[in-house]
Amino acid sequence: MTKRERYEKVIDFFRNEMPEANTELEFGSIFQLLVAVVLSAQCTDKRVNQVTPQLFARYPDAKAMAAAEPEELLDYISSVSYPNAKAKHLAGLARTLVERHNGEVPEDMNALLDLPGVGRKTANVIQAVAFGKSTMAVDTHVYRVSHRLGLVAKSDTTPLKVEQALMKNIPREDIPLAHHWLLLHGRYVCTSRKPHCDKCGLEGICPKIMDGAKLA
Repeated sequence: MTKRERYEKVIDFFRNEMPEANTELEFGSIFQLLVAVVLSAQCTDKRVNQVTPQLFARYPDAKAMAAAEPEELLDYISSVSYPNAKAKHLAGLARTLVERHNGEVPEDMNALLDLPGVGRKTANVIQAVAFGKSTMAVDTHVYRVSHRLGLVAKSDTTPLKVEQALMKNIPREDIPLAHHWLLLHGRYVCTSRKPHCDKCGLEGICPKIMDGAKLA
């Protein structure tokens, strides 16, 4: 099977299985989405969704959060991973938005990357989910599934290399959904420790490339 044929089969499968795929994070604005994505780093969406209702009720927008000290934010997010660092990031992020962008989340990639706590993956999520841009965020699930399905080469050993390979081979109109396809497949079917191959609709074409499929 050629790489092009593999991509076509995988994309056709996901188009049918998940035509309306989206983030599982809960939010009411682009700012709240950004906060939730920052909190989700190395943490489950389920856990993030447990802490954000109270957090957003107290700090619904950048202006409100910018007035808070990290210690105040920590009280709301103490149960997520790395809460101290994330509390500092959120306080700095909100203040930067108020000072530079009138409290609004910028659409520009470089402006997003200038925000405290925002890396390339987070910026790509915001661009895709909030602004409908064709960007590919690569987290551990996307990285793992892309390798296991043979969509990327073994030599694609960084999130950026995986992102570039996927962007090159996935039709532009499918890219905003493709991140969610691969992420959700990795979260519920092609899981890290023990993939549920018996429940996978891609079992027939999966080369099961396990070596190098885990992001260090």
